[in-house]
Amino acid sequence: MWLVHKLIHLFKKIKHWLMGNYPLSKYHFIVDWGGQQIGVSEISGLAMEYAVVEHRTGADKLQSVIKIPGLQKFSNLILKRALQADDRDFFNWINTIQMNTVERRDIVISLLNASHEPIVSWRVRNAWPCKYQVADLNASSNEVLIETIELAHEGFQIVT
Repeated sequence: MWLVHKLIHLFKKIKHWLMGNYPLSKYHFIVDWGGQQIGVSEISGLAMEYAVVEHRTGADKLQSVIKIPGLQKFSNLILKRALQADDRDFFNWINTIQMNTVERRDIVISLLNASHEPIVSWRVRNAWPCKYQVADLNASSNEVLIETIELAHEGFQIVT
């Protein structure tokens, strides 16, 4: 039994070494919101930045400002998926907004490998919908109707 565990461990190390040198693909992912997994066709806006604060005193000998990091800011997250007749989750969620209150959810976005196991996951904290949109209707189009939800949030972290 000990030998089997050692061989499995060795196999995982070799696999990681061989597969670890390839860049990750971006087309196989899942979204978990509130314990429910949903499929979406596109996710954008997973970004953060720091404001740059410029400062200079009159006594500085250099004739330029110093730059220091300011507040951290997060872009809104945008989820897109095909609109389905029996699924109103996006629409129902944005309708929870009432007089400065809204249902907030932690969202986990997981990039998956070929075995459908998470490779990298991002946990988005305290997300809430700030915009809902249905794509334009067009009688001459041959495309799936897409619904979009835009989420404000209070940050994200890598959890896997």
